[in-house]
Amino acid sequence: MAKAKVAVFISGSGTNMAALLYASRAPGCPYEIVLVLSNDPAAKGLALAAAEGVPTFALPHKGIPRAEHDALMEAQVLAHGARYIALAGYMRILSPEFVARWDGRMLNIHPSLLPLYKGLHTHERAIAAGDSHGGCTVHLVTPELDDGPILGQTRVAILPGDTPETLAGRVLFAEHQLYSRCLETLVTRETSPDWLTAQVRERAMALPEADEVNSHGMSCFGVIKGKKFAYVSADHHGDGRVALLVKISGIEEQAQLIENDPERFFRPAYFGDGWVAIRLDLGDVDWDDIAAWLQRSWAAVAPRRLAAMLEF
Repeated sequence: MAKAKVAVFISGSGTNMAALLYASRAPGCPYEIVLVLSNDPAAKGLALAAAEGVPTFALPHKGIPRAEHDALMEAQVLAHGARYIALAGYMRILSPEFVARWDGRMLNIHPSLLPLYKGLHTHERAIAAGDSHGGCTVHLVTPELDDGPILGQTRVAILPGDTPETLAGRVLFAEHQLYSRCLETLVTRETSPDWLTAQVRERAMALPEADEVNSHGMSCFGVIKGKKFAYVSADHHGDGRVALLVKISGIEEQAQLIENDPERFFRPAYFGDGWVAIRLDLGDVDWDDIAAWLQRSWAAVAPRRLAAMLEF
């Protein structure tokens, strides 16, 4: 399977970028660093990346509106085919518009055990508070500073006599270990049957009177005491695919969908012409589109009293 392409944003020495880069070269690593970007052309990490054969891009932010600067950086990310962004010591607050476009695909590492000590001077604050441990956190990026779902944390003991500098040195070792593991987990979840099934479950079970059972080894969703409207197929009969099966109007629609996008749509074995399978494991699922498919399929089997509850 092709490796996930990642762009890394830095503002300084880029030690976490280097840790991600060298981890990416280990056998079996599921990601590759395709671009390193900075808002400071003098950032030392750019020279390291270039020496290692990784393309770089620098754009000073002074005098450029925040959203415009973000968009110019983003254009380079997209031009290099990256699907994920890792912030590694990037000392710029990002615009809400940019963050929204990369929702769920941009992560950051922060030198504290979030939600403790957001912002700067984290080690100084942990020592002053008398904490037994400092540490680091990898999280998905949201518009709020140092917020977002936590992907992983490592605790680092605070020793007697520690200064912010000595603690920071040990926390940095932990950061280098943690970040690559969290990035690996993030980029592989979009092909994980368990994670993909959980995403479908969240959307299917939000529909009125939906329930879930296991049918022929597949998660199956239906209306309570009624008909089934969706299945999640994971390597069904050894086909090596993870797919959502939903109801459609018939063979003509099925044929049209498959003809228009044969990589994403296929005819599910043993289900007949009234169903179509939608690949979930291609790494680029539009979950709003999946929710719409589920809603449409639910409407095809729901009693009229339920269908009236939703507008289609």
